[in-house]
Amino acid sequence: MVAGVEKTSKKKVKLNKVEKVKAAKDGLDVKAELEKFAEMGWEALDEADLNIRLKWLGIFNRPVTPGKFMLRLRTPNGELNSERLRTFAEIIQRYGDDGRADITTRQNIQLRGIRLEDTPEIFRKLDGVGMTSIQSGMDNVRNLTGSPVAGIDPDELFDTRELNRKLQDMITNKGQGNYAFSNLPRKFNIAVEGARDNSIHAELNDVAFIPAFKNGELGFNVLVGGYLSAQRCAEAIPMDVWVPANDDVVDLSRAILTVYTKNGLTEGLRENRGKARMMWLIDKWGMNKFRLEVEKELGKSLEFAAGEDEITMDKKDHLGVHPQKQEGYSYIGIHIPVGHLDAEGLFEIARLADVYGNGEIRATVEQNFIIPYVPSEKVEAFLQEPVLQRYPLNPTPLVRSLISCTGARYCNFALVETKQRGLKLAQELDQELNIAERVRIHWTGCPNSCGQVQAGDIGLMGTKAKKDGAVVEGVNMFTGGTVGKGAKLGSLKQKSIPCDDLKPILRNILIEEFGATLKEGVVIEDGLPQPDVNVNANGNGKVAEAETTTTNKIFFAKSWKEVPCNDDDTILEVAEKAGIMIDSSCLAGTCGTCTQKVLKGEVKYDKECEAAGDLGEGEVLTCSAKPVGQVIIDA
Repeated sequence: MVAGVEKTSKKKVKLNKVEKVKAAKDGLDVKAELEKFAEMGWEALDEADLNIRLKWLGIFNRPVTPGKFMLRLRTPNGELNSERLRTFAEIIQRYGDDGRADITTRQNIQLRGIRLEDTPEIFRKLDGVGMTSIQSGMDNVRNLTGSPVAGIDPDELFDTRELNRKLQDMITNKGQGNYAFSNLPRKFNIAVEGARDNSIHAELNDVAFIPAFKNGELGFNVLVGGYLSAQRCAEAIPMDVWVPANDDVVDLSRAILTVYTKNGLTEGLRENRGKARMMWLIDKWGMNKFRLEVEKELGKSLEFAAGEDEITMDKKDHLGVHPQKQEGYSYIGIHIPVGHLDAEGLFEIARLADVYGNGEIRATVEQNFIIPYVPSEKVEAFLQEPVLQRYPLNPTPLVRSLISCTGARYCNFALVETKQRGLKLAQELDQELNIAERVRIHWTGCPNSCGQVQAGDIGLMGTKAKKDGAVVEGVNMFTGGTVGKGAKLGSLKQKSIPCDDLKPILRNILIEEFGATLKEGVVIEDGLPQPDVNVNANGNGKVAEAETTTTNKIFFAKSWKEVPCNDDDTILEVAEKAGIMIDSSCLAGTCGTCTQKVLKGEVKYDKECEAAGDLGEGEVLTCSAKPVGQVIIDA
């Protein structure tokens, strides 16, 4: 079955590659074929089924680990229990060192090392503990987030768990798959906040419900359009809507999703995946029209937003021991370094939940676990558990707030290894520095920003850099992101820092901007790295001629500069040396941010670039394209 996409006779619309795949066969259709796929083996699958449609079942082919798949689950509001964790452990244990689990920045669980031939049996096991992975990837609504201490937080305003369960049932047809929402123009994030500290990162969601009182009644103000991507990072903006804290949340979400899906083709969202998120529709229409279209779909008028919301606290990380609203009980937050677990770790966390609590476990957006309902008289014994040496309650400052995406070990989009590199660096800096305040360092391997680098005090995004004339792993550094009350996204501070040069730069920032001091007896031998200069520059800032004689030249039309260059120089490199700003992120041809138009001349590519499929006529990826002779660029 192919989900319906709106038809238009007004103009011929160009569909991007993924849209063509979906038009040929809906991603949900492979659910009925999974048993056959398991028998065939992954190498015999059609490429579109293997690399695209299986993601509708949460099954991700990882080219960097051939034959070893990632399985993304659905964990609304981060709700788990000991039985589920033991099931996860049993699933990955059979794969030895390949079997791993990760807690994601959306309170979700991803299992690694999975073999396709085992997936039918794995799905039956997951179903037995009330878990599903349906519609957890690609152009679907992703995991629904809410406060990880919903129902137990003394300061909370509303327990969001039931609403998030109802939202998931509506979106996924109670876990069976829902064709009504299986063909969104792009991925979609929804979050419902019932606490005062913005635990959900409301600003990063396509739709976020944040608590607000109106005429004495508790409900939610609605934010829309937030997302992070290689092409654009946008904070969610007010829809100027308030809904009561009941099933109206589900109805409004359904209406918004329907409007987004129905209008994706006619409004051009299905042409370019870099411009397909819902904020692009809001930009095109304006908020007034967007609201009117949602009301039309909903069949009634919406109330205007309350004058102010109830996000009044700084963001909590919930680590350590905290009293619950239920007298005589505490919840205990356990730190899981960069959210990475093996089977043994899952078994141990499940055991703690059973021995000391009631079996409940919560996942957080900080990639940690919470065990609630620990009686006061059991807390001391809990604190003596040997496993807390591995998963501490009060880790060192930088390690405590470290967030990381999967990184290059498992993800083919990642340009650098993130988890282990980030953890090692945080541990080393914690050993050297006294850090009085919380500093949140976020790592992400590529411009898609699964690690949410723009939300960190310091964010490090994988890229390519040059050192001693060689291309090496590097990062773009972001700073200034804030969370909780008044959350805002950070901005780019420094580009293309070689990873080997990162430590002294971070140390200086921690000392100069966050008040860190060297610990007694620490002697620093490494200093700040010197920039890798490949082209001479004279005193007035103009680029001098390159040392190598060449016939290649690039004329930048808008900047009115002509710059000679070598055969191995990319257009983006030449532009940066000439002081011409071209937006860029990945430097690897995967994101398309650096796209520019060639007005005259030819370019060459030394490798196949993933983003090339979305290029228009005359457009090139400046991070990878190299001039052949004389070229004129519209920049």
